[in-house]
Amino acid sequence: MKFTKMHGIGNDYIYFDCTKENTIGDPSALSIKLSDRHFGVGGDGIVMILPSEKADFRMRMFNADGSEGAMCGNASRCIGKYVYEKGLTDKTELSLETKSGLKYLSLNVENERVTSVSVDMGKAKVGVVRGTLRANNTEYIYTFVDVGNPHCVIFTDDNVEDLELEKIGPSIENHELFPDRANVEFVNVVDEFNLRMRVWERGSGETWACGTGACAVTAAAVRNGISESGSDITVRLNGGNLSINCTDDKVIMTGPAEFVFEGEIKE
Repeated sequence: MKFTKMHGIGNDYIYFDCTKENTIGDPSALSIKLSDRHFGVGGDGIVMILPSEKADFRMRMFNADGSEGAMCGNASRCIGKYVYEKGLTDKTELSLETKSGLKYLSLNVENERVTSVSVDMGKAKVGVVRGTLRANNTEYIYTFVDVGNPHCVIFTDDNVEDLELEKIGPSIENHELFPDRANVEFVNVVDEFNLRMRVWERGSGETWACGTGACAVTAAAVRNGISESGSDITVRLNGGNLSINCTDDKVIMTGPAEFVFEGEIKE
């Protein structure tokens, strides 16, 4: 099987072109095997690019622990770059079928290369706005946001750079309040247009970036009165920055996507 390693500001996955033939019998097991950064290819999971009856393409993504995710914002941008630069389409406006519904991609192209991708992520559904949960003998105030997958957003005055996320993240991800588990974002408010976040991703642990997480954080900032609806917000992640624009109707995420290397898996 041939694969392509790609990343969206450090959120790296292993991509498989399954548009002509799906050669992956057990994607969950394959994701566990290949995601290992010591004994595998290394990544936050695998992504399958598939044909669709209702969109231009369909994606399935599996986390490093083998669980299937409903959506990945960074992966959707990478798919946009992949299908265009690999010649699978000549469109710059694409629809993508995901387990959380259809997403719409707009490719920014210069000299036949995709420099960035904007994704219409649909509507962010904010649930609990200022709830409280207790984990690690600490009480946290959180906002719950659904952007196709669940997010627990925690604004904090503590410097997120100093957080021991590997100790805090798992207990919140698996908290009883979240029966389907949750992605967890800790956020420092730099100002109304700039947010710094670190993310503990459900099923993968801390990652350098999370597109849906950046969307959730921005939606939470708008609902909590930190940022204004319709403003372009820069969300700063470990791997780089994303531009997020959130209104009542939709969230638009814009950012880069990059090829890393290609290879072939031999059994």
